[in-house]
Amino acid sequence: QVQLVESGGGSVQAGGSLRLSCVASGFITWRWYCMGWFRQAPGKEREGVATITSADSTTYTDSVKGRFTISQDNGKNTVYLEMNSLKPEDTAMYYCAAVYRLASGSCPSPFNFWGQGTQVTVSS
Repeated sequence: QVQLVESGGGSVQAGGSLRLSCVASGFITWRWYCMGWFRQAPGKEREGVATITSADSTTYTDSVKGRFTISQDNGKNTVYLEMNSLKPEDTAMYYCAAVYRLASGSCPSPFNFWGQGTQVTVSS
């Protein structure tokens, strides 16, 4: 059974940085999965923040490009989200997610394994 456990959230002032971590367990083979970070702010729909494939191909939503970086450590079954130049609008619950990748290596939607989330709060 796949389990995802996030950590690293917290409260920071605008312009600050945080690094989120997500440790995965229960994968048969790490390289068969896509990993992603999603977020949901109060009263808003969940949105995709960043994804990474087993080949380290990454995607980002426009609002975080140049500020956030997704990466992974296959040996530790861990995916990270480095968040810099944080803005109050980045405040949300951040979720780690995984999905069995397509044969092409790309990530299908929706993601079907989810962590419990870690709160990020950015004050102005």
